[in-house]
Amino acid sequence: MEMKSFSKYRKRALSLVKGKVLEIGVGTGKNLPYYPEDVEVIGIDFSQEMLKKAEERRKKLGLDNVTLLHMDAQSLEFEDDTFDTIVSTFVFCTVPDLIKGLKETYRVLKPGGRAVFLEHMKSESRLLNVPLYLMEPFTRTLLGTSMLRETQKNIEKAGFKIERVENLFYDIVRLIVATK
Repeated sequence: MEMKSFSKYRKRALSLVKGKVLEIGVGTGKNLPYYPEDVEVIGIDFSQEMLKKAEERRKKLGLDNVTLLHMDAQSLEFEDDTFDTIVSTFVFCTVPDLIKGLKETYRVLKPGGRAVFLEHMKSESRLLNVPLYLMEPFTRTLLGTSMLRETQKNIEKAGFKIERVENLFYDIVRLIVATK
């Protein structure tokens, strides 16, 4: 999936960033190759093991504009209005308190700043949701992720204004660009 689809989705999402960027849930650093050279990136993750892999990738790519920090998306250790752009790719399906994490994201984004969410979520189509409901017990247990969250609605509940939405795989995988 990564090579066939997700990598092109990541490339599309990362083409939208500028300035000082916060990546929430940097994981193993799969997004790192796609960042423009002229941005400053701070990537956070709650998993030390993931951060170790991301650090290896950062070094291998020779990226001096990337800093990696151990941090929880639900409790960001940054001042209000710090970042020009915030990026999240396939993260808010795993954050335990989704609204709390999104409100923290909103808090640290500068007024007029841009948040770029590449997320999978519940479809508006009941038919498309059938396989998601069938997979849910396995994805929750094995991966800690939910395919049934209504992330786009929750982004709005957290205070963001949706600028645009691109459905990348039906409406299950969406690129959502929002502003503060």
